[in-house]
Amino acid sequence: MENRFKKRKKPNYKRGIILVLALFLILYLWLNAETIITALFDKK
Repeated sequence: MENRFKKRKKPNYKRGIILVLALFLILYLWLNAETIITALFDKK
């Protein structure tokens, strides 16, 4: 049983990290959307 698990492909960590970072970025932008929008309108 142990050998079967060891032979498995390792998960793609880079892709996982990118997905997590994207999720955090979306959350950050979602939480700060109001301030970003007001800042953009104030500049104009």
